Amino acid sequence: VQLQASGGGLVQAGGSLRLSCEASGRFDRLDDMGWYRQTPGKQRDLVATISRYGGANYVTFAMARFIISRDTVKNTISLQMYNLEPEDTAVYFCTADYTTLKNGRPVSLTSWGQGTQVTVSS
Repeated sequence: VQLQASGGGLVQAGGSLRLSCEASGRFDRLDDMGWYRQTPGKQRDLVATISRYGGANYVTFAMARFIISRDTVKNTISLQMYNLEPEDTAVYFCTADYTTLKNGRPVSLTSWGQGTQVTVSS
């Protein structure tokens, strides 16, 4: 599975951005998809996930300001971010768990996108 993320950019504090991620390639089923973010020198942190049934989970900082959504027909997820803060500046990565057949047996794998930069100025 290949993941193509887009929508990052520069925004002033208090502004909004919408990130999108499209999955392509060969797979039998896309399972949970989500967004992580990473700043230089720090680990990659979870932002939100969404199941193939639309069930969403958020980490604390994302609960009130971010909304994750999914289009199961287009194999895309989005992250709508509101009231952005300078602390939200990071590279945002999308991820997808998927199931594919290998030698006739289902195998669960995880794929990562290339990341999209979000910069929030104060």
